[in-house]
Amino acid sequence: MLVSLVIPAYNEEARLGSSLERVASYLASRPYKSETIVVDDGSKDHTAKIVAEYFLKFESQGLSLRLLKNPGNRGKGYSIRNGVLNASGDVVLFTDADLSAPITEIDRLIEPIVEDRFDLVFGSRGLETSVISTHQSIFRETAGRTFNLMMRILTGLNFKDTQCGFKAFNRKRCKSVFELQRINGFGFDVEVLYIAKKHKLRLLEMPVTWGHVEGSKVGIATGAKTFVDLATVRWHDICGRYSFRAIASKTAVVSTHQR
Repeated sequence: MLVSLVIPAYNEEARLGSSLERVASYLASRPYKSETIVVDDGSKDHTAKIVAEYFLKFESQGLSLRLLKNPGNRGKGYSIRNGVLNASGDVVLFTDADLSAPITEIDRLIEPIVEDRFDLVFGSRGLETSVISTHQSIFRETAGRTFNLMMRILTGLNFKDTQCGFKAFNRKRCKSVFELQRINGFGFDVEVLYIAKKHKLRLLEMPVTWGHVEGSKVGIATGAKTFVDLATVRWHDICGRYSFRAIASKTAVVSTHQR
């Protein structure tokens, strides 16, 4: 089995090195093969240089480390789609660069997929058995609860937490989900779950250990845009953009442009 770990990164030079250290240490101890893909979202700092410094360290431990670069700063959703569609693993998962969900939680996340019980498993901070070691500010937690309520109303998804940056997928079964994904910003999580549910994939919300790490890229403006993305998901669905025919249509457009 090959597991692909996707890490989106935008101006992460300050903490990416220590995160890659922990990733390498953990993956080297696992019985399965793995590849780690860092997607640089147009960083203006030395994020790409930090990744390059770890190529040999990963290789020396029998691990694979790759760097993908977006064509400029496109957003977390774009980064995840880029990483997932370029991954080779049987199971693909993504985690935030700060590892707010410990890397040691990987096996719990991928086990239901490996056992073919679920197609998509996502970490949650909202379930009763979740463990929050460090909470966000009261403002952020209140905004999160408000977002979840609006998400339920507008999408009909009955989940406690869609925004935890720790999700795993059966690559073959979920590839079409990311081909249909359209939102490039932080609202992509809801869109991915919505599309997966629409296409009757098996979804599991799983409690995880999680701790807030300072340095979030979600400001007031981007947070407000995420609320707008909820309505955008419904609009795309109404317009038929989440059907399998939409994939064929997008492929035809790309083929035409390549001629």
